[in-house]
Amino acid sequence: MFERLQAVEERYEKLNELLSDPEIVNDPKKLREYSKEQSDLQETVEVYREYKTARSEYKEAKAMLEEKLDPEMRELVKEEISALEDKIAELEERLKILLLPKDPNDEKNVIMEIRGAAGGEEAALFAADLFRMYSKYAESQNWKIEVIDSHTTGVGGFKEIIFMIHGRGAYSKLKFENGAHRVQRVPETESGGRIHTSTATVAVLPEAEEIEVEINEKDIRVDTFASSGPGGQSVNTTMSAVRLTHIPTGIVVSCQDEKSQIKNKEKAMKVLRARIYDKYQKEAQAEYDQQRKSAVGTGDRSERIRTYNFPQNRVTDHRIGLTIQKLDQVMEGKLDEIIDALILNDQASKLKNEENA
Repeated sequence: MFERLQAVEERYEKLNELLSDPEIVNDPKKLREYSKEQSDLQETVEVYREYKTARSEYKEAKAMLEEKLDPEMRELVKEEISALEDKIAELEERLKILLLPKDPNDEKNVIMEIRGAAGGEEAALFAADLFRMYSKYAESQNWKIEVIDSHTTGVGGFKEIIFMIHGRGAYSKLKFENGAHRVQRVPETESGGRIHTSTATVAVLPEAEEIEVEINEKDIRVDTFASSGPGGQSVNTTMSAVRLTHIPTGIVVSCQDEKSQIKNKEKAMKVLRARIYDKYQKEAQAEYDQQRKSAVGTGDRSERIRTYNFPQNRVTDHRIGLTIQKLDQVMEGKLDEIIDALILNDQASKLKNEENA
């Protein structure tokens, strides 16, 4: 482990040199590439340097114990040694996690798709509640939300809503939201007070950059149509809505959120690129996933990952067996407790795999 850390520190120092080289400064592509690499290594190097300092202080304190000290001073040195031992152990654990292979998509923006599934109107209302929950969470992280496409129902629900979240590290925190979310509650439309169970599905895709997914213009069929409002009535007589079909994969994306056809096409292209990237990644990962399913599950959209029980104010994440009695807070976007637990579980699983490898 320490050889790897030494190599990481040397690479970090080399990148610092490269980033002050005028040749690199004048090459935007290399400058962006090296800056990102340096940023990715920074935390590991800072923790490693803190670890080296703690080790050095520990050695000095141990050496002091060999000297003639008065009882009070000896006690102080022993306390310092004990504190340093705890600090070193904690830093070692942090370094193990920092050395785990990073998901290359973690720092990316996210495209989220929420759809009402089983449960009709109630499922669509729950989809709207989930959108509000993620919007509030994004706000708490200082991320920006941009709606790409939505299909509303008459009573304020969403059959489907597709939106983008702009913010550093958005994918690293939201990737575990992939799957089927189940709600148990008494619908507003239910006069008998019976609890209904409905589901909404959430898909989380990392935004794909143009350099990652090359899409040939001739492989895309573009259709334009008038955007429609609730109930299917046309709200716009101009043909501003856009539908893109990627012929090789059969993936279809439509966007009608903007009044401008050009803007709608740009947004639809972002979603199309992300879906194609996601499809290719899933195909490449399929073989690996069959051999070793991650502890958090495959992220399959049909997989029931979480239940929101309104009568009991309870949220249960089935993948890690976490239950918290704070549903009201969770629906207000306070997701940190759940997301942090999922990240910790994922890290523990990766550490175990590293040790067994």
